[in-house]
Amino acid sequence: MDWPRRARQLILLLLLGLGVSCTGLVFGAFADGRAIEADTGRAVAVVRSVSLLRTSVEFTDHEGEYRSPPTGVLFPVGLAEGQRVRVEFDRADPDRVRVAGRRWTLAVVPAASVFAAGAALAAGPWWWSVRASRRAAAGGTG
Repeated sequence: MDWPRRARQLILLLLLGLGVSCTGLVFGAFADGRAIEADTGRAVAVVRSVSLLRTSVEFTDHEGEYRSPPTGVLFPVGLAEGQRVRVEFDRADPDRVRVAGRRWTLAVVPAASVFAAGAALAAGPWWWSVRASRRAAAGGTG
């Protein structure tokens, strides 16, 4: 069994999965942005909580209904609890909301950073498996 080759195949498979996930992140942001831009509502929201995974806001939509989207706000970087911010939302789905003026392109840098970090983490095991293959080919113990 050629375990170094299998290790490299596994690394490539994991990097492919990471690449697909990062692409999905950017595509999802693009799709949300298009939906918001197709029928935009505007409001002033209050930031209620900021956590690692979600930033929740509260606002009143175009029909006067109170909204607090369960998934939080898109592109929340730099927001603080209690802050008032202008938001744009999809009038057909007011739970799809983003900070006004922020676009899907903001998702490109985090997605690329996650992929680059994954590739950097994979470089060590890749190098190790290549070295093991060369040792085995040279007749050493692998």
